[in-house]
Formats: sequence, structure tokens, C-alpha cells
Amino acid sequence: MTPIQVGLLGIGTVGTGTFKVLRRNQEEIRRRAGRGIEITMVADLDVARAREIVGSQATVVADARQVIANPAIDIVVELIGGYGIARTLVLEAIRAGKHVVTANKALLAVHGSEIFAAAREHGVMVAFEAAVAGGIPIIKALREGLTANRIEWIAGIINGTTNFILSEMRSKGLDFAAVLREAQRLGYAETDPTFDIEGIDAAHKATIMSAIAFGVPVQFDKAYVEGITALQAADIRYAEQLGYRIKLLGITKRREGGIELRVHPTLVPGTRLIANVEGAMNAVVVQGDAVGTTLYYGKGAGAEPTASAVVADLVDITRLHTADPDQRVPHLAFQPGELQDTPILPMAEVVTAYYLRLQVADKAGVLARITGILAECDISIDAVLQRESAEGEKQTDLIILTHDTVEGRMNTALAQMQGLPTVLAPIVRIRKEELS
Repeated sequence: MTPIQVGLLGIGTVGTGTFKVLRRNQEEIRRRAGRGIEITMVADLDVARAREIVGSQATVVADARQVIANPAIDIVVELIGGYGIARTLVLEAIRAGKHVVTANKALLAVHGSEIFAAAREHGVMVAFEAAVAGGIPIIKALREGLTANRIEWIAGIINGTTNFILSEMRSKGLDFAAVLREAQRLGYAETDPTFDIEGIDAAHKATIMSAIAFGVPVQFDKAYVEGITALQAADIRYAEQLGYRIKLLGITKRREGGIELRVHPTLVPGTRLIANVEGAMNAVVVQGDAVGTTLYYGKGAGAEPTASAVVADLVDITRLHTADPDQRVPHLAFQPGELQDTPILPMAEVVTAYYLRLQVADKAGVLARITGILAECDISIDAVLQRESAEGEKQTDLIILTHDTVEGRMNTALAQMQGLPTVLAPIVRIRKEELS
């Protein structure tokens, strides 16, 4: 059987990795897919550089639309990124009857519903394993491997840059700004790291996983997003003393009234496996009613780890290339007509526990007044820690861990506590998850 022909849009880090992995493992891939898979056309604005990478094995053009217009191309791989031209080209490829593979989590989190609807209309597949957690096959696990389960919740370290920064802050006792500079120097963080450190990248990925887990449309605009820029070394140190580590988690949970979808720094018990994921690695914990807790761990970025996921998608499409579209695995795991309009809960209705750090005057009665406010708001205390403040002898750091409560109640309590004259600085609030 003749090889299936692939057009590659963008041959940067992941594109180069994809080309090399396909070429290096072509015999293994052919045996698995049932026919060869060849990248025969590449579009990149830097034509000279692209030709250096592919040599004579593929035609190189500057215009991506030449790839889409080529009737010999069966699959288009979009590795451009972003919301703009990538969306236009993906939709044009679908309308031209091409299957699409993409690593573009931002595109799918924002425009996924439109793209999947177009793919169904034109009888083609859109595969996106590489869009979440790089080389970890979490999309396939959620969409196929765990299909017997009612998924209860997902919690994931799904951004390697922020995990590297938090790991370095914990191990070296450094503040955020110093570690960010080091991450940029080492290439873990971009020159403009906003998408990573503000939690946006993780929220894109959490949105996609939530849609697959719970059978709802992708709804990035309803996700709660909070990054790590305000974290201080003191909080990481105090968390450690209490038996916790701080991780930036993407969390989505099934609740009676809707679905929680949130990204924020989170205290996790140090005994949990995910709490011990260090450096730039990724990990995702999934709780299913039948299987229980499962953990997926590995490299979440990089040329060949991400290429591993891209090539796996190419193999899946090659196997199903001639199959009846109705017999293919649905994009979001559930049949299109079975997606539910379950609401994404506002953050004020989320239920979680909290870590609070208050810088207070070292006076009698301060602790009693603060715990009294929490009691009035029906918030139960789990633990209290008092430490001498770095700001001076007449101040102290008061650290409180609470049991689960509704965020709206905590907002009310925080406003009251912040108004006390004995509270001398903005209160630090970090959410806490036991993940049990």
C-alpha cells in the first residue's frame, strides 16, 4: 500500500522533532499503522532553514496554503501555534477534506467547538494528543482507556515551566523573580513567559481535559486562572513545615451543581506522588469511579516527547483513514449529540480548603479575633502555625489551614480579617487539595 502523505505547517522545535522521529522509526511505524507515513511537503516562512532540516525528502514552500491545496496530501499537521492564522489554516484544511493533527492547545481551548463541528461536517478527523502534556498520552487515556468510568476529578501539573520554577524556589529558598531569570537563562521559560507563569497555558490544557472527561463543550472563557507570580519563598517554606508542597495545578471536578474548572497554586500533601514531581516534568491524576486513582507522568514538552504524541496521532488517523466517520472515536470522547450543557461553576461556588498567611501585630487577642471571624463564617480550622515575622519583633506570621469550605464564605472572611487594624499586610490565600 502506498504511504499516506503528510503536509507539515511549521518546522520549528516540534516540527523538527516530528520529522526526525518519523524518519528514524519509519519501519516500526509502518508495521503499526499498516502503511508508511511520509512528510512530503513542509511550509515554513524560513524556507532555507526548513530545507536544511528536510533535505530532498520533502518539498518546502513558504505558503501554507500550497500544502492545503495539494490533492496528494492526506493529513495536515499544524504546528504554528496561536489563535490567529492557525485557526484559519486548520479550518481551510478541514474544508479541503484533509485530516488535521495539531499540538495547539490554545486554538482548541478557544475555538475547539467550531473546529470539531467543521470536522464532523466534512467527515475528517482532528487529532490533538500533543496539545496536552506533551509526550504523556493523557488524551487517549481519558478518551479511550478510561471510557468505562465516570470521571470524578482531574488534577494535573501541566506546565513544565512553572513546575521548574516552584521546584527551584522550594529546593533553593529563592524568590520567584530570581528563579524566573534562571529559568529563562536555561531555556525553560520564554523571553515573554506570561502564558506560563500566569497560568494561561495550563488553563488551555485543563479546559480540553475537562471537556473530554465530562462530555461538555470546551469553555476556556469560564475557567478560573491564577498564576504563580505572587508566590513568596516564605509560603513555600511554611507549606513544607506543614507537610505540603505548592504546585500549580489544573483542576476540574464533577459537582452536583456543575463542573469546577480552575488553575491556581495549590498546597498538596507531600505524601502524594504528584507533590514529588519536580523540575520541568508533567503529571496528571485522574479519579474514576471504577478504576480509582491513576497517575500519568512524563515529559510535557520538548521536541521529541511532543513529536511522540504527534506521530501517534498520525498512526491513529492512518489506521482509520478509510473508516466510516461514525465509527471513529469522537473528538471529545462522547458522541457529538450527547454533549451536555453542564454549567461551569463560578469560583465563588468552588469548594476547597485553604492556606492563609496573615502578618499580624504581636498582641494578645489577635488570634482569638481572627479565629472568631472564621467561626462566624462557618469555616473550620485544621491547623495553626505561628512564626516570628521577618519584618520585626512586634509582628508575627500567623499561618492557618482550613477544612473544605465554599470560596464565597472565604471571600467574606478574608474581607473582614483584612479590615482588622492588627492585620498589617495583605493576606496570602492559597487553596489546598488533599487529592484523596
